[in-house]
Amino acid sequence: LHIDLWEKAVVSTQSTGKKRRNGGRNKNGRGHVKFLRCTNCARCVPKDKAIKKFIIRNIVEAAALRDIGEQSVYKSYILPKIYVKLHYCVSCAIHSKVVRNRSRENRRIRTPPVRGPPGRQPQQQQKTNN
Repeated sequence: LHIDLWEKAVVSTQSTGKKRRNGGRNKNGRGHVKFLRCTNCARCVPKDKAIKKFIIRNIVEAAALRDIGEQSVYKSYILPKIYVKLHYCVSCAIHSKVVRNRSRENRRIRTPPVRGPPGRQPQQQQKTNN
């Protein structure tokens, strides 16, 4: 019995399926990207893989805003805002519910979710079968 080793090697090297088209990254043609530190746990995460969240908030919460406005000498003074960009590793983003895991069919939907005003949940997009 003669078994061709090359033929056996070709048969055994079957590639495993990919979970995501981009491999969970946004690197495309770049070979290497810089690392960031996760805001929550300080893990090193590649910049293109990190889940980013940009938060704009008032320095003072809404309850104290009216009191400060009444006590202020300047009537038309606008309080400054805090601008923070948060970077999460994948595990912290899932744990703190910044992102959720999606089914295999929904993972193929690459359009970003519709953004509404802050505090209001946007409606889920329904997949239509034409």
